[in-house]
Amino acid sequence: MSDTLPTVTLVRHGQTAWSLAGKHTGFTDIPLTAQGEAAARGLAPRLAGGHFAQVITSPLQRAHRTCALAGYAAQAIVADDLKEWNYGDYEGKRTVEIQVQNPDWQLFRDGCPGGESLAMISARADRVCARLRAAQGSVLVFSSSHLLRVLAARWLGLPADGGAYFVLDTASISVLGYEHAVAFPVIRSWNQTGLSPVPGA
Repeated sequence: MSDTLPTVTLVRHGQTAWSLAGKHTGFTDIPLTAQGEAAARGLAPRLAGGHFAQVITSPLQRAHRTCALAGYAAQAIVADDLKEWNYGDYEGKRTVEIQVQNPDWQLFRDGCPGGESLAMISARADRVCARLRAAQGSVLVFSSSHLLRVLAARWLGLPADGGAYFVLDTASISVLGYEHAVAFPVIRSWNQTGLSPVPGA
C-alpha cells in the first residue's frame, strides 16, 4: 500500500436524540445532543494528523455542526448529495415500528415509500464517489450513517445494498482508500470510535 495514494475519511455525525432512540432521521434537521457535541469535539485530535485537500459536509446541522466542532468549518464545502437517505413515510420511525406494518421490510433492499429508493440513493452515492475520485488529494467527509454505508459499498464497486453490512456508530471515523493503485479501491479502516488517531487519516 502506497502512502502517496489519497484517502477519503468518512465521519458520521455525533449523537442526536433520534439516533439515540433508533429513529430513522433523513432530512429532518435536528441538532446534536450535549453528548453528541462532546463527541464531535473529540474528533479534532483524532483527525489532527490528516492533510485534507478538501472537506465536504452534508448541509444538515447534525453533520455540519460535527464538522465545525471537529475544527473544519473554515474549509468545509456543503454538498447536498451528502444528505442522509430520504426515508419518506418512515421518517422518525424505528425499524421495529415499521415492521409492525411491513414485517418483511429491509431498508437496503426496499428503500422507503414516499422517499428514496435504493437506486436513488445509489445514484447520489455514485455522484459523491466521482467527486472524491476527481479530488486532487485526500478528502474529509461529514455525513450520516446510511448514506455513508451506501457510499462505502459503491466505492468498492459493490451494489448499493452492500451497505447493509457496514454498520456505523455516531462520531465514528472510517477511511477509504486504495491498495497499490487507484484501480484497487479498499477500506483502510472502519467505524473507529476510540481515542487514538485513525491510521491514514
